[in-house]
Amino acid sequence: MNKPRLVPAPIAIVFSEADLNKDAYEREYQQLSESDDDPISQWLKLAKARGETAESDPVLLNLMVELHRKIDALEMFLKNETPKRLSLTNEAHIRAIGFEHFELQEPMLQEGKEYYGRISMPVHPKRDIGVFFKALSPNLAQIVRMHERDEKEWAAYLTARERILIRESKEKKQ
Repeated sequence: MNKPRLVPAPIAIVFSEADLNKDAYEREYQQLSESDDDPISQWLKLAKARGETAESDPVLLNLMVELHRKIDALEMFLKNETPKRLSLTNEAHIRAIGFEHFELQEPMLQEGKEYYGRISMPVHPKRDIGVFFKALSPNLAQIVRMHERDEKEWAAYLTARERILIRESKEKKQ
């Protein structure tokens, strides 16, 4: 097997073997999908579908939605509430990513096993994405399932990381 092209990316993942609780992992994966977004996102999607946002400034609208999310998060913090997430057995740092792969800093995987994980994406807005992946080696994983919206954010983050590395290499040459 050829090693996939990977780009350094400092992100975190929590994961467990998929067989430990397949139904619960599948349920959480679906909850993290676009269809089960928070209420403000659902409202915004419905408003867009009805054409109610046609004359709105999209940047301003997105900023207002994010402000609403921040207020919701602050309210949850004050009430000592936390989002309900499954407890996963392993926590790791991802060293590098590719379009369909990622590499852990430490060897923690069993080759051939399938895992479920949540990756904390350092994008705006910050959020966790659910992913099923298969271990190709103790460090290297191939993404088996990821929601379409998450795939787009993953690809955008990968591209941004590549741009940063290109800029850094140009600066070193000067």
